[in-house]
Amino acid sequence: MSTGSQPAVVLAVLRIVLGLVFLWAFVDKLFGLGFSTPSQKSWLHGGSPTAGYLGHLEGAASGFFAPMAGSLVVDLLFMLGLGALGVGLLLGIGLRALAVAGTALMLLMWLSALPLSNNPVIDEHIVYAAALVVLAATNAGSVWGLGKQWNALLEAQSPALAKIFA
Repeated sequence: MSTGSQPAVVLAVLRIVLGLVFLWAFVDKLFGLGFSTPSQKSWLHGGSPTAGYLGHLEGAASGFFAPMAGSLVVDLLFMLGLGALGVGLLLGIGLRALAVAGTALMLLMWLSALPLSNNPVIDEHIVYAAALVVLAATNAGSVWGLGKQWNALLEAQSPALAKIFA
């Protein structure tokens, strides 16, 4: 796909918007900006970014996910995932690795939400996972991003890593 073509630009917009979604979730949970996370429950004030969600599950998988609520390891991995997805998507780098990790995160969140309330199968987590796969498969980091430079650097340093993190 040509980097100046209309589909390439549309995919770049999708990548940037999705990056802002993930970065916002990270920043709000980190600082507690008062939207979904009050300041007193922010990660910087000792709150857990996973406790509110995982601790109140009532679905079929709640017995599996609820004990993870508030775990330091789970909190760290969750925040690392949100932050990496946000920054990586905005910069257009590491889209393959982000697609794999982000899809895994979205599928876990989808499983934790079962049964779904608005649709028996599809919710925003599935849509985000599909978008991540599309962005990686179409090399969407090359338009309005650092994807070309990132890929060239990785290829020069380690072709094996380039296959994973390109």
